[in-house]
Amino acid sequence: MSMILLCPGQGAQTVGMGKGWFDASPEARQVFMEADRALGDRLGAPLSKLCFEGPVETLNRTDVSQPAIYTTSVACWKGMLARSGHGNGEAPLSCAAGLSLGEYTALHIAGAFSFLDGLELVTLRGRAMQDAAEATPSGMLALIGADETQAAAVCEQARGADVLVCANFNAPGQVVLSGSKSAIERANGIATGKGLRTAVLPVAGAFHSPLMAPAAERLRAALEKTTIRDPRCPVVSNVTALPHAAEGASGGAGGRTMAESIRSGLVSQLTSPVRWAQSCQWMAANVKGEYHELAPGVTLAGLMRRIDRNVKVNSHDKPE
Repeated sequence: MSMILLCPGQGAQTVGMGKGWFDASPEARQVFMEADRALGDRLGAPLSKLCFEGPVETLNRTDVSQPAIYTTSVACWKGMLARSGHGNGEAPLSCAAGLSLGEYTALHIAGAFSFLDGLELVTLRGRAMQDAAEATPSGMLALIGADETQAAAVCEQARGADVLVCANFNAPGQVVLSGSKSAIERANGIATGKGLRTAVLPVAGAFHSPLMAPAAERLRAALEKTTIRDPRCPVVSNVTALPHAAEGASGGAGGRTMAESIRSGLVSQLTSPVRWAQSCQWMAANVKGEYHELAPGVTLAGLMRRIDRNVKVNSHDKPE
């Protein structure tokens, strides 16, 4: 049966993540060792040590959690491949998608770029997002029970002269706002007044908002130097909730190539809303296969239950 892969994003990190796969699978262990060699002490300690032992406050930092989640997901995938007898080749994939950071995992597994190129990209992305977050007091606020129209109305009322946008459409009734600290505080009060439940997210800053523009520019420069190949299955873009695609016949006159589509989508993703619910709805309507969520965590299976109850997701946080 062909597989549909769901790759987790930031927020899925937890101390001990990937340790089960590291212990059980030589193929998974190899991925962690490769990441440790490539990153050295750039994160302050070996990546595998931070994943397995923490401390939690270090693992939760944007510049650490992004390469840590990407590596854990790829290690899980390599372990799954070996266990399914596809260790030397590739399992049949009908589609791949990832939540924010997870889009990089999906693209790597689909063959768009090498593991190490992806690791360099997500390490730079995490650092650039951390820097942009520290430059402006900002944050994110989840609205529970809100639809897109209600969330947009809260933004309009609370924005004032500050930055405030809808940043994540995670599932029906779960929209995340992103923006300046003062606007987030106003939005919290306004949303509560409208009878919505709210939760301030423990993140470094206003991800997927215009405040991430400096990070997007740094990422653009890195992506231009990265070799990107055509993926071997559709990979859904967070920005459009449709697969990345070349424009026009094989990038003909006026059309963008697949590599250009992927580069521009990943740059736009930093300042645009993540349309995860719509991405999952597109897959449920257009793609056939078994859904598998890579480690760490089971967040995406939980979101899918709210997006489409008929879709069953197998999570692989630890080896069975």
